[in-house]
Amino acid sequence: MTSGLWELVLNGIWTTVQLLVLSALLATAVSFTVGIARTHRRWIVRFLAGFYTEVFRGTSALIMIFWVFFVLPLAFGWQLVPMWAGTLALGLTYGAYGAEIVRGAVNSVDPAQREGGIALSFTPWQRMRKILLPQAVPEMIPPFSNLLVELLKGTALVSVMGMGDLAFSGNLVRLALQESAQIYTYVLLIYFVIAFLLTRLMRRLERRLKAGVGKAPQPRVSVPQPVGGGVS
Repeated sequence: MTSGLWELVLNGIWTTVQLLVLSALLATAVSFTVGIARTHRRWIVRFLAGFYTEVFRGTSALIMIFWVFFVLPLAFGWQLVPMWAGTLALGLTYGAYGAEIVRGAVNSVDPAQREGGIALSFTPWQRMRKILLPQAVPEMIPPFSNLLVELLKGTALVSVMGMGDLAFSGNLVRLALQESAQIYTYVLLIYFVIAFLLTRLMRRLERRLKAGVGKAPQPRVSVPQPVGGGVS
């Protein structure tokens, strides 16, 4: 490929990374807000949080992008640039899935821990911040890692808005070179490398968080095998 086409691909990678970071931040904020709300003692808060979760989990991320970018300006007069439209649609959609991760992790904490916080006269927010979340967050990292990889793949949907992400840039290069196999192989490899780096980063984060609450993985202990490999 010529230098101009490589520059187009690199710009697409940068756009994809930007979109991934921004939508992941929004999805994280939504996940914790809605997920914690689903454990609230008031039924109306749980109902509203559950309604949001079901709506956004039950709709297509692609249609949500279309709605935010094309319908929102007609309905409310708010025209968002493609980057912010993609961030909003992906962040709200994947945040609904993340909310279930948060809810499940918080509810999995030993009830005795909650009772201990009540015995210490902690407020509900103090119990959540000092007791429940420190134990629940490490358990959220593996499913959040999977969700982050899914979000990375979901960023390719923004190409329908003409946004110059990796998928859109790869398609332009394909049209310029009339070479599908080579270009799309490169694009697949780039997505794989980004996903691989994300999973390794999340694993390191998981180990650090678990070490902070005394759940560091124990080293494997080799069991000596009997001589001859058999048991008499």
